[in-house]
Amino acid sequence: MSVLEVRDLTIRFGGLTAIDGLNLRVDEWEIVGLMGPNGAGKTTAFNCITGFYKPTRGRVYYQDRDVTKVPPHRKAALGIGRTFQNVGMVKSETALENLLTAQHTRAGYGAPQAIVGLGTVRQREKELTAHAEAILDLLGLADIRDRRIGGLPYGTLKLLELGCALATDPQLLLLDEPSSGMGPEESDELGERLLNLRQELGVTMLLIEHHVPLVTAVCDYVYVLNFGKLLAEGDPDHVRNHPEVVAAYLGGEAPEALAQTETPDDEPPADEAALAKPVKRTSAPRKTAQAKKATKAAPRRRPPAKKEAS
Repeated sequence: MSVLEVRDLTIRFGGLTAIDGLNLRVDEWEIVGLMGPNGAGKTTAFNCITGFYKPTRGRVYYQDRDVTKVPPHRKAALGIGRTFQNVGMVKSETALENLLTAQHTRAGYGAPQAIVGLGTVRQREKELTAHAEAILDLLGLADIRDRRIGGLPYGTLKLLELGCALATDPQLLLLDEPSSGMGPEESDELGERLLNLRQELGVTMLLIEHHVPLVTAVCDYVYVLNFGKLLAEGDPDHVRNHPEVVAAYLGGEAPEALAQTETPDDEPPADEAALAKPVKRTSAPRKTAQAKKATKAAPRRRPPAKKEAS
């Protein structure tokens, strides 16, 4: 079953096409990666999916429902959670207070009831606090419960922001560079946590990530954007070895094209006059039939089977 489906998504800012005809799908219980160099349009795609941007063309479907024009707060209420590339929490508040703020749509009471201090409000506050503390325990952040988050390390803030997204009880979780600011060991731990979250909470995820080992460890399927267009898709091993993906990340042409331009060892060095001449740039060679075949998507993996409840 498809939880999220994006069809022909396009958005233009003036004369700039930031996303050009993007199609992607996230099935139930899958963890899907969205990769690409800086400026490829990954966060812009997230903003279109979550309602912060209105696409010029295309549709966004959540559980077979067209939610293209639904605003962000309503999408959050439907079960779409999201983290941001830049941490978007209240730095002057504690970790617990930020988690309580994230649950405001689930409070079940308004400002007048809170001011009066009814018994039902106090009971609900206890429930929300218990839920926030459970998330802190789940993420290994119980020791920062009452600390103001302004002075915390960036990697810890990214993990806490994940907790704020989980506090909304999402069915679909969109993570924008969750391992940013983390070292290799912390990234490995994050990968294990994401897999545990899927297993324990049944959360489906779409994540933007540059850390290839993390993508390989947790993702069932990967899409790669470059200049707003879909460059490749498939399982992580297929994508990370794709010549055009390697070229997009490293710059320049694909490896086989680079090999053709290498100078033979027996070629004499250029003299100083030749070095002073401007170099004429040539267009990239046309793709061969073999190269075109390599750009086709690898077979899509089936989502992991949901574990039976004991």
